[in-house]
Amino acid sequence: MRPMFVFLVAKMVSNGEISERTYRGASVIELIHTATLVHDDVVDDSNRRRGFFSVNALWKNKIAVLIGDFLLSKGLLLSIDNNDFDLLKIISIAVREMSEGELLQIEKARRLDITEDVYYEIIRQKTATLIAACCSLGAASVKPESQHVEDMRKFGELIGMAFQIKDDLFDYGDTQIGKPTGIDIKEQKMTLPLIHVLNHASKKDKNWLINSIKNHNKDKKRVKEVIAFVKTNGGLDYAISKMKQFQEEALNMLKSYPKSDYKDSLELMVNYVIDRKK
Repeated sequence: MRPMFVFLVAKMVSNGEISERTYRGASVIELIHTATLVHDDVVDDSNRRRGFFSVNALWKNKIAVLIGDFLLSKGLLLSIDNNDFDLLKIISIAVREMSEGELLQIEKARRLDITEDVYYEIIRQKTATLIAACCSLGAASVKPESQHVEDMRKFGELIGMAFQIKDDLFDYGDTQIGKPTGIDIKEQKMTLPLIHVLNHASKKDKNWLINSIKNHNKDKKRVKEVIAFVKTNGGLDYAISKMKQFQEEALNMLKSYPKSDYKDSLELMVNYVIDRKK
């Protein structure tokens, strides 16, 4: 999905013209994104990725960390060897922000005191920044130092926000999507449905929820009860409304561009983000 954003944005802002820089940018994004996924599975102690065994599940953490480092260095060198320093800066900022987002989430998870604003900052850094980099990089590959670069960064950020909220909603679903249901609760990750319910729960219910997440997050029965409580008290409906708000803002940013197949495809991509089943 991420390289597709690179190509579609590049073609939309340049009337269908792309360069070798666009191909390199898309390759770098995919290499670095894969590296972060391999490392994430080590950090999260996750044994599944996209419906299959993760690298760390098959070959343990040491191999997984080294593979992630290798992919990261390959991506960075691809930019350096071709003097794509402006593209490298976009990607490097994204990697820095992704790390900061992870650390912020870990810090807040210890106290379970995440407000909605802090949640948005976490997912902006953790997820949205990479999709923002894809779109910004696509524009920069064909129209360097133009307003398109910043406009498309913002466009990608909005898509990324919607994407992560959709991903959080899967934790409350009943279908298999490549990771077990309830895994975010098990890992004490405060997602938007849960944050909303906590902010509007009675003191008794709030204490029960916090106790469940802090002390009973490995208890499958208790996790199911938390999921049911969040669903019953409007947590999912609220998160869906916020997700659609980000979707609408992203679509509005495309209105200034002339009609083209590339613009139509980007609109389809935005809609796919919230309609996807996995």
